[in-house]
Amino acid sequence: MINPAHIAAVADEQDLAESQIQAVVKLLREDATVPFIARYRKEVTGSLDEVQITVIRDRLSQLAELDARKTAILKSLEKHGHLTAELQARVETAATMAVLEDIYLPYRPKRRTRATIAKEKGLAPLAHLIFEQTGIDPRETATEYVDSERGVDSIEDALSGARDIIAEMVNEDEQARSRLRELFAAKSRIQSTVATDKATVGIKYKDYFDWQEPAIDAPSHRILAMRRGETEDILNLTITPPEDQAIRILEKLFIKGDGPDRQQVTLAVKDSYKRLLSHAMETEIRLATKERADTEAIRIFSENLRELLLAPPLGAKRTMGIDPGFRTGCKAVCLDSQGQLLQYETIYPHTSANQAREAARVIQRLCEAHGIEAIAVGNGTAGRETETFLNNLPLAPSIQIIMVNESGASVYSASIVARNEFPDLDLTVRGAVSIGRRLMDPLAELVKIDPKSIGVGQYQHDVDQGALKQALDDVVISCVNGVGVDVNRASIQLLTYVSGLGPQLAANIVKYRNDQGPFKNRQALKKVSRLGPKAFEQSAGFLRIPDSDNPLDASAVHPESYSIVDTMAHNLDCTVRDLIQKTALRERIDPAEYVTETIGLPTLKDILQELAKPGRDPRQKFEAFAFAEGIETIDDLEVGMKLPGIVTNVTAFGAFVDIGVHQDGLVHISELANRFVKDPSKVVRVQQKVKVRVIDIDSARNRISLSMKSPLKPKENNVKKTPPPRQANKQRSNRKPQPFNNPFAEAFSKK
Repeated sequence: MINPAHIAAVADEQDLAESQIQAVVKLLREDATVPFIARYRKEVTGSLDEVQITVIRDRLSQLAELDARKTAILKSLEKHGHLTAELQARVETAATMAVLEDIYLPYRPKRRTRATIAKEKGLAPLAHLIFEQTGIDPRETATEYVDSERGVDSIEDALSGARDIIAEMVNEDEQARSRLRELFAAKSRIQSTVATDKATVGIKYKDYFDWQEPAIDAPSHRILAMRRGETEDILNLTITPPEDQAIRILEKLFIKGDGPDRQQVTLAVKDSYKRLLSHAMETEIRLATKERADTEAIRIFSENLRELLLAPPLGAKRTMGIDPGFRTGCKAVCLDSQGQLLQYETIYPHTSANQAREAARVIQRLCEAHGIEAIAVGNGTAGRETETFLNNLPLAPSIQIIMVNESGASVYSASIVARNEFPDLDLTVRGAVSIGRRLMDPLAELVKIDPKSIGVGQYQHDVDQGALKQALDDVVISCVNGVGVDVNRASIQLLTYVSGLGPQLAANIVKYRNDQGPFKNRQALKKVSRLGPKAFEQSAGFLRIPDSDNPLDASAVHPESYSIVDTMAHNLDCTVRDLIQKTALRERIDPAEYVTETIGLPTLKDILQELAKPGRDPRQKFEAFAFAEGIETIDDLEVGMKLPGIVTNVTAFGAFVDIGVHQDGLVHISELANRFVKDPSKVVRVQQKVKVRVIDIDSARNRISLSMKSPLKPKENNVKKTPPPRQANKQRSNRKPQPFNNPFAEAFSKK
C-alpha cells in the first residue's frame, strides 16, 4: 500500500494532480512499463511523458526507503524501551533521512564511547549540573565525584568525564545538527592537497595538488576527480566550513550565563565540534556532494547514450565492415542487407606495395561479388589510412566509404553474445561484423554492449553503480521502444529491451521464428511459449511486422485500437490501407466522434498521426560524413586549422571531437560558443557534426585543444564610432566625422 502522504508529496513536488500519481502507481503495480504507460495509457495518466513517469517511480521508491527506515527505527525504539507517543509522531513525520537519523541518534545503540565510559563512572549528574550553567563552581562540585574505585582519581578526571558527556549531548542535539548542516551546505569549501611523497606518481592529478573552491559551486567532474585521487591515496580531501563560524553557532545554542561553569561548557562545545560534529557533518556533506556529482554525471552519460543509440541508421544495405590494422592486417567482412555474414577476408594494405595491390584486388572482388553498397571503416588504429586506401580504389561511385566509431567493438567481440553468434570466428572478424552492423543500425548493434563500454560517459566507474545501471537501462528501453522493433529481424538482445519481454521471452520469440518461420502478423506472437496476455499487451505495440497482411501490424497502433481504425475505415467506406495511403480520407475523420470510455483524444490523435506515417522511424536521415583529406595524425595538425569533426563525448567541462587523427580533441566549455555556456549539452550532442579550429597541440601528452567559437571581427570593426558632429551650416556638413578612439576597444574585443 502506497503511503497517501507520499502521493500528495510527489504531486506537490511535480505540480501534478494526485490522481495522475495514483494512476501511475496502479499501472506500475500491474507490471506496466514506462514506455507502455507513456504511449498507450495517456487517458489514464493525463498524458504524462516518460520522464515524468520515471521521476514519479523513482521518487516514490525513495520515499518507500524512508518509510522502511522509519519502521526499523520504531521497532528499535520499542525494543529498547524508548518509544513514546511524542517520539513516534516525530519519527513518522520526519521528511528526510537526515532528520530521521538525527531524531534516532540519542537512542541508537552505541559502542562504548568516552561519554558512555564517563556515565559508567557516575559522572552524568555532574555533567547535567555543569550543562545547566546555574553558576556553580565546577571544581568544587566535582570533588563529590572523585572516586578511585570507579576510576575517577582527581577533580580533573571528573571534569574531563563530564565534558565528554556534554560533548555527546551537543553532538546529539537535533537543532545543533540542523544548524550545522545548513552551514556545511552553504559555506563549506572543498580543499585538496597532494599527499606526502605522491607528487611524482600522481601527476595526472596535478591540477588538484593545491586546490580549493566552494563546495556548493564545485562541478561534478572536479568532485569526482578529487574523490578518485583521494581513493588512490594521491590527494588529501576535506570539505568543511570556517571552524569559527561553526563553533559560534554552537556557542549561541548552548552557552549561557557568566559563571565559572560556562568555561567548562565552552570547552565541551569546542571538543564536540572538533571531535564529533565536524566529522559527522563532513561525512554528510561528502555524501551530498557525491550524490549531486553522481546525478549530474549520470545525466550527462544518459543524454550521450541516447544520442548515440538514436544515431541515424544507414538502413538495410549490403555493407562491408572493416576492422583496420597495420601489422596484423585489416579484417574485411561482407554483410547482406539484413546484417548476416556472407564472407570475410584479411588484407594487408599498409605493409608493402605488393600486398597493397593484392588488397585492392580483394576489395574490388568482394564488392562486385556481393553488390556492396557501403563500406564501414572502424576509426581506431589505421582507420584513416585504410579510408585513404579505399578512396583511392576504382570502386563504383555509388559505394559510400564511412568512418564508424568502434568504441566497445572489442568488448562485443569477446562477449558471450558474439561467441554464440560466431563461435568459429576470430575476435577481430567479429569486431568487423559489429562495425558494419553499427553503420546499418546503431541501435540494434549497440544494445549488445554494456553501455559503460561505449565510451560516452564521465567518471562512470566512480558514480553509484546501481543508479547508473537504472538510468542507462531506462535510456536503452526508451530508445528501443521509441524506434520500434522489426520482430522478424531483431536479435535476442534487442528484443530483450522491448516493453514486457525480457531475456527469456526474447529468446522464445527468436526460437519460434527460427522453427516456424517469420511471424505473419501480431496475433501470431500469442503462440510463442510463455508469452501471455500481459506480455502481449505490453509488447505488441512496439513490435513491427512490415510484411503483415494487416498494415497496422507495421505501425505503432496498438492491437487494442485496431477496432477503432476499422470503424473509421468502415464509416468512410474504404479499407484501412486506403486510410494510410490517402491523406484526403484521413482529413475527413473527426477524432472526437470516436472517443470512448477507454480511448480519448490523445490516443486518437496518436492513431491518426501513425496512419499518416505508419512505423515511422523517429531517427534522423543518414548523412555521410568525411574528415579532412590529408589530416590523419596529430603531426599533420597546425594551430589555426579549421576542420570538420564529430562529437564523440560530452562532459561537464566540454566536448570531445573526433577530427580523424586517432586522438579526440577537447573543446573546453569556454570554447564552445562566443557566449557563456553553463551546460555543454545545451550546445552540442554526441554524433553531432561540427566545425572546429585547432588552438593548441601538445604532442608530448597527445592532447589537442579545439574551439568552436566564431572568429572575432577585425578589431577596427569593433571600435564604437561617435555620430558625426551636429551640423551648424552646410560647409560643416561636408566634413568627414572623426572616429572616437576608445582606448578600451581592443581589450573589450578580446573579451
